[in-house]
Amino acid sequence: MKRAAFERRVAEALASIPRQFRDAMQNIAIVVEDEPSPDLLDEMEIEPPDTLFGLYQGTPLTERTSSYGNTLPDRVLIFQGPHERETEDEDDLIVCIGETLIHEIGHYFGLSEEEIEEIEEHYWRGQDDDGDTQ
Repeated sequence: MKRAAFERRVAEALASIPRQFRDAMQNIAIVVEDEPSPDLLDEMEIEPPDTLFGLYQGTPLTERTSSYGNTLPDRVLIFQGPHERETEDEDDLIVCIGETLIHEIGHYFGLSEEEIEEIEEHYWRGQDDDGDTQ
């Protein structure tokens, strides 16, 4: 898939994540890259056949002090290759990207892995935090 088409899928997936996250995100860039670099995989201690779908780079909101400011945007990297290889069709691709976005944006908000997993579970069931279908 060409980069522009994949970026459209990322935009679709971003529109599908819980509204309270989208509304609260500030100074964060969603960046698509082809693949995680070998150095990054080494740094994250990820060995084949495992791979990395996304990565949050920045300072979580919960760790920012009053002196935090005048900084470049935090970044969420989305790796196109792993998403394309691990999905069966376009709908599955959008869901996979959405789950990656939820996970990485959860790190931006300073959520624990358990809190992120709970939000992902709601996402899979198509529900918002009030239990209503999205």
